[in-house]
Amino acid sequence: WVQEEAPDVLCLQETKCSEGSVPAEVRDLPGLPHQFWSSAKDRPGYSGVGLLAKSEPINVTYGIGDPEHDPDGRVVTAEFPSLFVVCAYVPNAGRGLVRLEPRQRFDAAFLSFLRRLDAQKPVLLCGDLNVAHAEIDLCHPRANRASPGFTPEEREGFSRLLDAGFVDSFRHLYPEARGAFTFWTYLGGARARNVGWRLDYAVVSRRLLGDLCDCKIRSKAEGSDHCPVTALLAV
Repeated sequence: WVQEEAPDVLCLQETKCSEGSVPAEVRDLPGLPHQFWSSAKDRPGYSGVGLLAKSEPINVTYGIGDPEHDPDGRVVTAEFPSLFVVCAYVPNAGRGLVRLEPRQRFDAAFLSFLRRLDAQKPVLLCGDLNVAHAEIDLCHPRANRASPGFTPEEREGFSRLLDAGFVDSFRHLYPEARGAFTFWTYLGGARARNVGWRLDYAVVSRRLLGDLCDCKIRSKAEGSDHCPVTALLAV
């Protein structure tokens, strides 16, 4: 699928492996020679992200400058001539919302980080943001108001991101699209019935909207409980 899609930049989340454990078939992907990996410190099999690029970035950074969350290996940022590309795996609030407060602290620190980047040049944020922002973004909103990923606190965190000058590219282009999900639990045949959530996003600085060509949810691409999202920009 990746070879057919032939992206300029490929962002992967929840990789759950160290840089030295990246499979050879990923290491050797044609057209993506510049690869940058971040994994959780002293926690094998937890979190982790990767950013793979066709062209060598100007600069690459890891984390968001936050000592609470940076050891989890959740963010890689690549600077290119016209924009920053941020690959992020946002923390889950956890069963019973036991990690909701740390999640809220991450949201605040991450927004500050994105604002600092945006002050330098436009930003494209790609990732599993672990939130369904609006009722249209999940199949059963009423039943999930207290579920991780759809609490008022998490949804407000995403609203603050939008209020800070960033745009949910898919919802900007397709404001009324229903059933547009990127995650389905493995249980109960949820994917076949499209009982899902939209948790994965391409978020852009507002001034990139003139360069935004499309944002596609690739729901036919299988191999995970999430599906890929493709952002097409003329930059």
